[in-house]
Amino acid sequence: MTSYPLSLSSTPALTDEATLETALDCLLEHLPIEMEGGYTPSDLFAILLRAASRNDSIEHTSQRLEGVPSGNGIRYHLDKLDDIATVERQLNGAMQSRIPAKICKGKHRIAIDLHLIPYYGTPTDAEAPYIYRSQAKAGTTTFFAYATVYVICRNKRVTLAIHAVHRQETLVATITYLLAMLHPLKVRVKRLYLDRGFYSVPVIRWLKALNLPFLMPAVIRGKTGGTRQLLVGRTSYATPYTLNSPHYGSVICQMRVVCNYYKGFKGKHGIQYTLYVVHRVKVALHQLHRHYKDRFGIETSYRIKNHCRIRTTTKNPVTRFLFVALAFLLVNLWVYLLWHFVSQTQRGGRVVYRALFSLKTMLEFLCHAVERHFPPITAIYLPTP
Repeated sequence: MTSYPLSLSSTPALTDEATLETALDCLLEHLPIEMEGGYTPSDLFAILLRAASRNDSIEHTSQRLEGVPSGNGIRYHLDKLDDIATVERQLNGAMQSRIPAKICKGKHRIAIDLHLIPYYGTPTDAEAPYIYRSQAKAGTTTFFAYATVYVICRNKRVTLAIHAVHRQETLVATITYLLAMLHPLKVRVKRLYLDRGFYSVPVIRWLKALNLPFLMPAVIRGKTGGTRQLLVGRTSYATPYTLNSPHYGSVICQMRVVCNYYKGFKGKHGIQYTLYVVHRVKVALHQLHRHYKDRFGIETSYRIKNHCRIRTTTKNPVTRFLFVALAFLLVNLWVYLLWHFVSQTQRGGRVVYRALFSLKTMLEFLCHAVERHFPPITAIYLPTP
């Protein structure tokens, strides 16, 4: 339950220094890095946290703080992280180490999706393996792709793992990797939500083989045949459907045809048809869309993490992955701090005071705490002639 208290105690439940210490401890514990020139890994991570809290770049952050290495110096140390598989494993360990209680060893609704960040230009040999092609968006068809697995649980919605998608990686391989990341936490899948981008014969066949309960919207194709032939009548109904592919054969799936009315929404009238592929999902037809809307939380996580993602123009796939994963980690830390420090156990359930500690407040805490160690520059001096 989210609430706002009528009166506040005189003792702080959480301070900006404690917030910074929690973030630094998490990074130092899981992301070892060697430093030179009199600086420590704690200094490096503090600079990264300040840049993330301001949605800023490394270069501008180093120019605005006193006693920190230059932008080139910071990038020199970040370039030591050259193995993306190792960095991915370390950051996933960091994300899973700071999640609210009762996520582990539980059975939850899980969402998996792809997050695409536009890429422009000609990729180098180092970048090419991680350039993902998709439908045109923001003036390009090439992207850095990151797949995430997200738990849907009230007041405890966190990202459990992130994966940098390889160019030649199949959707089945991506799903298998992310589901495997649930095993260390002993998280079981109550229901899996997927985007329509996963609607394909290999994915449906694989999920049915795993016997996982899943819900996925189907793509409407064809003029008179295909899935378009199912758009008939004025009543929602269930029917088996055979999905065919010229490369992967066919698979029989259970299709749910849901009928709603536009009622003037976006200037449209008449019947609105929505198709869903389901497996082991016992939900009434008229409630399917409401249940699927719970998946939109993973879309929200992509928008939220943009508030704390370090800005960069680098095309180094490891560095870009580090900055994206750090943003998801900060959102997880926010939920973790809310649950453990800005909440109280009361009769009827735990009360979380989200209004007292928004994500923006946490980012301001990080920024203020870092600037206490590295004061911001408050004057500009011109070079002497």
